[in-house]
Amino acid sequence: MTASGDLLTDAFGRIREIVHEAVDGLSPDELAVRVDEGANSIAWLVWHLTRVQDDHVADAAGTEEVWIAQEWSERFALPFPSGATGYGHRAEDIAALGGSGIGAELLAGYHDAVHERTVAYLGTLDDADLERVVDDAWTPPVTLGVRLVSVVSDDLQHAGQAAFVRGWLERP
Repeated sequence: MTASGDLLTDAFGRIREIVHEAVDGLSPDELAVRVDEGANSIAWLVWHLTRVQDDHVADAAGTEEVWIAQEWSERFALPFPSGATGYGHRAEDIAALGGSGIGAELLAGYHDAVHERTVAYLGTLDDADLERVVDDAWTPPVTLGVRLVSVVSDDLQHAGQAAFVRGWLERP
């Protein structure tokens, strides 16, 4: 693997660590807690960041999303279309995800499956691959490298938010 691949693998591994720290040992009710009615729950944040990673990496790799291919959509049984990633979700959607009884094992399991597929894909890339345009709807067009860094950035932000909510839950 290239140095770029190693860096990206490390970054996605850090996301995985934060996800596990945020969800491990929490009940479905704790995972559904929101600091106020307009805020995101840990369950929604982890589901969303994992869906985004799954969607974007699958698109870049030209593969089916783990969400569909490994039937995670059926396991979660959410009241959203199977292609939903959380973009545009309103407070009611966040509450619906939290009210579905999703547990830490399901969230971590889906995240681990996506992480495994992401790392496997990164192992196939060389530095020249990172310059490939994957989305020409933007100016300038988005390269694979930029898309992967964007996913890392978005995922780290949401993982940090989930960690914050967990800390808020556990405060004395």
